[in-house]
Amino acid sequence: MIDSNIREPVFAGRFYEAGSDPLNNQLELLFKEVRGINSKTDTDPDYLQALIVPHAGYIFSGKVAASAYNCLNRGKKYKRIFVLASSHRYLYNGVAVYNKGNYSTPLGEIKTDTQLATELAEKSPLFVIHPEAHDAEHSIEVQLPFLQYVFGDDFVLVPLVIGTQNPGTCREIAETLKPWFTPENLFVISTDFSHYPKYSDACETDKKTADAICSNLPENLISTINSKEIKHIQGLATSLCGWTSVLTLLNMTQGREYSYHKIAYQNSGDAPYYGEKNRVVGYWAITVTANKNEFVISKSEKEELLRKARNAISHFVRTGERGKLQPAETHGILNEKAGVFVSIYINGKLRGCIGGFAGEQTLNEMVQRLAPSSACDRRFDPVQEDELAEMQLEISVLSPLKKIDSVNEIVLGKHGIYLKQGYNSGTFLPQVATKTGWSLEEFLGHCARDKAGIGWNGWKAAEIFTYEAIIFREE
Repeated sequence: MIDSNIREPVFAGRFYEAGSDPLNNQLELLFKEVRGINSKTDTDPDYLQALIVPHAGYIFSGKVAASAYNCLNRGKKYKRIFVLASSHRYLYNGVAVYNKGNYSTPLGEIKTDTQLATELAEKSPLFVIHPEAHDAEHSIEVQLPFLQYVFGDDFVLVPLVIGTQNPGTCREIAETLKPWFTPENLFVISTDFSHYPKYSDACETDKKTADAICSNLPENLISTINSKEIKHIQGLATSLCGWTSVLTLLNMTQGREYSYHKIAYQNSGDAPYYGEKNRVVGYWAITVTANKNEFVISKSEKEELLRKARNAISHFVRTGERGKLQPAETHGILNEKAGVFVSIYINGKLRGCIGGFAGEQTLNEMVQRLAPSSACDRRFDPVQEDELAEMQLEISVLSPLKKIDSVNEIVLGKHGIYLKQGYNSGTFLPQVATKTGWSLEEFLGHCARDKAGIGWNGWKAAEIFTYEAIIFREE
């Protein structure tokens, strides 16, 4: 019996293999062809926040798509994966969210964040409930088996289908989505490039379009796809079928510290079967990464800090005493002075968060001293011994404080804030804005009133500092 609340696969057997085993085999072959490609690019999987990938049949664009997905860190757990596509069938003012139920493919059911879809629709009139826009849209569906191949069923989907052709509306959509464009989420932008020129014209046109995208300037993309030089190419129907989705991405990254990386290119003329050269469609794989912070924490250093924090908490909860500090096992950032917060979650709910900015202690020392304190955070009930098995730790290592002259320098989801007025001070970590969905004014107001105790508008007369955080948690 078909569940009417599940968006069933419509294009299985047409764009990709229909059965679970045949589809797994098809994906395995595609990833085998591109294995190791991320080591030959500038894409750092730990800093990857968005992919631009094609959405044609796998025999034509599957290898290019796999080359983008192969750049992902399979061990990273994203809170949500947004798939942003431009509608091929409907025109409407805005973007269609999906709150009807889950999506599915031959590889299984995918949990969809229907609650966030409803929140977006309530927050902005440009986010509309329009399930029909999803029902027959292939550009989202063809991305899902790739995501399932990489992450299994351990991700939450936010599918979005843009129906507008207005650049100004794309800019407004980007402003609404920007609080979620953070390291804890992944954005997948679904688009093919040139449609129906001859092979050589496609290669030239697609390179110009990709270069415009990689400039991280929305106006460059608009001027390139509207240029007479491109529009007069014989047979060209469009140079970027998902231009509204790509433009929305550029509006989220413009002026921020992100880099675009070209990973792979082919067009349908390169397909071993049916690859005619006189009428082709182009495909690019492009990744978007956040520029690296001044300091980097390796995987082994993260694991060491999490292990030491857990050991310190467990010892304190069981004995009531703080354990002896253990020396750093490496010679990197653990021996440097850095700010850090240690957060405890029990069954997904916050039970303690204690931290501080850089002082005289090393990062290694601060984590071991702060961890037991987070287990007895006075805002919550103390952590009990029988809760240790359900405990999950999150550590946020902070960059140095930077005093700012204007609150417009604050990027929600990227920057934490520290307010200081006389003897009063308060801080919010970068992830607070993302988890609450607050506006910039709410972020500042809550920090001023609830943390610093200087009133809702106290931030206007306070010194304001920003910082960034490298955030990691236990699996």
